[in-house]
Amino acid sequence: MTERLPYPWGSRIDRTRKISFSFDGRTVEGFSGDSIASAMAGADRWILSRSFKYHRPRGILTMAGQDANTLVQLPDEPNVRADLRAISDNLAVTAQNVSGTAENDRNAILDKFGRFMPVGFYYRTFFGPGQKSWLKFWEPIIRKSAGLGKVDIKAGHGHYIRESMHVDVLVVGAGPAGLSAAVKAAEAGSQVLVVDLNPETGGALTYARFDVETDEANTVLQALRKQAADLPNIQIMTGATCNGWFADNFIPVLQENRLYRVRAKQVVVASGSHEQPLVFHNNDLPGVILSSAAQRLLRHYAVRPGKQAVVFAGNRDGYLTALDLVEAGVKIAAVLTPTGGAACEALAQLLAQKGVQVIRDASVIAAVGTSGNRRIRAVTFSTRQHGEKTLACDHLVVATGYTPGYQLPLNAGAKLGYDDTSRQFTVSNLPQDFHLAGSVAGVFSLKSVLRSGEIAGSAAARALGHDVAVPVAIEDLDAPEMNYAQELSAHPKGRDFVDFDEDLQVKDIKNAVADGYSELELVKRYSTVGMGPSQGRHSALATARIVAGSTARSVGQVGITTSRPPYGPERLGLLAGPNHVLYRHTAIHDEHVASGAKLTPVGAWWRPFHYAGKSDVSRAIADEVALVRNKVGMLDVSTLGKLAIRGPDAAAFLDRIYTMAHAKQPIGRVRYCLMLNDMGSVIDDGVAFRISENEFYVTATTGAVARVFSEMMFLNAKWGMQVDIQNITAAFAAINVTGPAARQVLEALGGDIDLSAEGFPYLNGRVGVIGGCPVRIMRIGFTGELSYELHVPQSYGAALWRKLLEVGAPHGLRPYGLEASRILRLEKGHIIIGQDTDALSTPEELSMEWAISKTKARYVGKAGVEARAKLETRRKLCGFEISGDDGKHLAESNLVFRDGRPAGFVTSACYSPTLGKWVGLAYADPRDVQPGSSLNIKSFGGQDISAKVVKVPFYDPESKRQEM
Repeated sequence: MTERLPYPWGSRIDRTRKISFSFDGRTVEGFSGDSIASAMAGADRWILSRSFKYHRPRGILTMAGQDANTLVQLPDEPNVRADLRAISDNLAVTAQNVSGTAENDRNAILDKFGRFMPVGFYYRTFFGPGQKSWLKFWEPIIRKSAGLGKVDIKAGHGHYIRESMHVDVLVVGAGPAGLSAAVKAAEAGSQVLVVDLNPETGGALTYARFDVETDEANTVLQALRKQAADLPNIQIMTGATCNGWFADNFIPVLQENRLYRVRAKQVVVASGSHEQPLVFHNNDLPGVILSSAAQRLLRHYAVRPGKQAVVFAGNRDGYLTALDLVEAGVKIAAVLTPTGGAACEALAQLLAQKGVQVIRDASVIAAVGTSGNRRIRAVTFSTRQHGEKTLACDHLVVATGYTPGYQLPLNAGAKLGYDDTSRQFTVSNLPQDFHLAGSVAGVFSLKSVLRSGEIAGSAAARALGHDVAVPVAIEDLDAPEMNYAQELSAHPKGRDFVDFDEDLQVKDIKNAVADGYSELELVKRYSTVGMGPSQGRHSALATARIVAGSTARSVGQVGITTSRPPYGPERLGLLAGPNHVLYRHTAIHDEHVASGAKLTPVGAWWRPFHYAGKSDVSRAIADEVALVRNKVGMLDVSTLGKLAIRGPDAAAFLDRIYTMAHAKQPIGRVRYCLMLNDMGSVIDDGVAFRISENEFYVTATTGAVARVFSEMMFLNAKWGMQVDIQNITAAFAAINVTGPAARQVLEALGGDIDLSAEGFPYLNGRVGVIGGCPVRIMRIGFTGELSYELHVPQSYGAALWRKLLEVGAPHGLRPYGLEASRILRLEKGHIIIGQDTDALSTPEELSMEWAISKTKARYVGKAGVEARAKLETRRKLCGFEISGDDGKHLAESNLVFRDGRPAGFVTSACYSPTLGKWVGLAYADPRDVQPGSSLNIKSFGGQDISAKVVKVPFYDPESKRQEM
């Protein structure tokens, strides 16, 4: 490890524990606490990646996870930030976006063809008249090159956790400003959460130099850490990112594989600033690093950036970094400063006393690279007095200024401006519960930073009602000189990168403006500037300056592009939540497994799709349909939602909830239920069985029962009716026995219920005992055949299923699955909520006016139904059939056209083995829904299908079979 410095350099590493890993197949040795990037630098290996378009060598730039230069590939994870990810034993790291290795990338030849890939060439080359064949040739090549890392689809599932938190004050950033704010808010009595990306608190105090002497900063760091640790109402979360702001201060915080959903009453943003690169020819070479990156390498990891440096000091921090380099034993060829003034003269004189040459009024023109541009070897600069000169070096440290970490405030509605005097972006128009502290607020001297934190923390506590005085701000005399406004003219040879992520040069931004895209949002989309992983952190300011200069406007008038979350990368697993597959099994599940059923997930439930076993699936499903039509079958319907509605107002309550009349529903009768929302749209259906004067047994669709139950509870809280509502879905198993022989099978079970047609007519329900099981039976006809729905306590479900198989065997009884059930119901034209309906479907569109009471004074959705009835009906659901083989091309969601324009879509379709033809339901223009009309349906493959509109139901149109 040739570049390592002795103790006390390296606050994050443990020198007693060495760790070996590999990068592109070559072994690298580092220390515990090293990141991938720092270990590579410690081993004098500086190329971490290749650029996206030109495949140029790229290395460390920020050492803060704020750039795309350090994105690498791990076996199970792409796009890992090498400057943040800690090393571990035997970790296998590879470069991504390369053909070969990072050191030797065969695609580096693309760098020589840059002139053939100007800004916007995708649009100009591939879009336009006559370009289709050209695009067809290049599209697969471009797609193959697109993207960076590779996803391992065989990688094991991660364990992701979500937690919710509520805090008084959320402090974003644990630097000097953030810790000061947290301490002040906590001392006043607030519950405070501090979030920081780094593995330790302290922020810039852990690596930066605030003055010639470092004792004061070290003392402040230790004092702040102790104060925070001594306050029990401060919680500190390191290695975490606030990834965006959403309404009411909802802020997602990401920490490894955990997502905290934080809701804060007050927010203090002390997110610091992003140091800006310098723009010049070859400014992307490995070894060209920001001053803060050099300091992080030194103080966090004890790594020298190199042996001989050139420092560009566009502000105070450049001189202070030069002092750090001198103390680390790095030879400094020269400190180049663009100013000849006295702002940093004392620091310049101190460096001169240490033997460092300070060259004033200097501008960097170009970096000179080694073979293959693998590392910088010299810097060319110019001064007015002496013209161009070249200095040998192995690294160039750049300090030009900062842009504030404005993302969270802008997410919350703050405005970004530009101060021409200090040449800095400014954040204003903050929400009342938002406070800024530190360099994000435009202050940089240590005393000013600390005071700004105290002000923000006190203001947050005061807003929460605590009696605390807000301190007075300290003027920061250093702030106006922190940003160097570089003249941004294109270098004749290009390769003066504004956006490292997208390989965009000065000329690219200027050409975008010249092509007519003078507004920054259009420049962004045309050139893709700021659209890479860095999200414009290092390109926004330079781009705004170039556009301003090219359009004769100020930077403030140009502004920046809209900032949107997420702030940093998010793992999809975090968004998906805990890796626990939600599933539910019915009480009869084991019986299905034993019967060889093919199970499929339906929402959270696992249900039998068919019972084909190893036989032909299509034939087996057709046989199951025929079984129900000709003999008798049974289906596990335990997943149906089940609700118990009890109380003196039970009937009146259902009368308000559903569209049909239930107040006068006779005891023992079953009635269809249709549920609407306030807009008059259909949201659920089911049946209500009146068991007694004050009790109803109500079913709801499998996927909607939780919503229906919640809506009932909410409405009853408003109405205050005397009714008790219980969701008893899990309490009951249910079996639908259906087919011409259904009655004989149930009679063979024995019991105390009269199952005759006269004693138990259609749309009636009974409570009693059958086959030794307490049961609630309803005669309802989803299949269109004689059907009995048996609801028993779930502990009886499996036993009843087995008993039915036993007594039903002489009648040919077998179970059937969901696919057969879907076909059976479609042959009868029955709708499925959520498949044949959408968020706008009305009863009129579904031709279900029969399900709406004409006499009730009110029900949920009545006003919506009446209002929408006055509007023009633009679609109706109708039945159609297709003869011949055209139906093979039919699929649900196929569009229905009229006069060349979409008029609707297919909601359900299948081949009916009973009818020997394709049938379906579709929304169509009301002029086309009369039986005998024709629908023009376009398949996904573009084939036109002619369908004949027919009256539903398709099967047994007089519905005699279900009333047997």
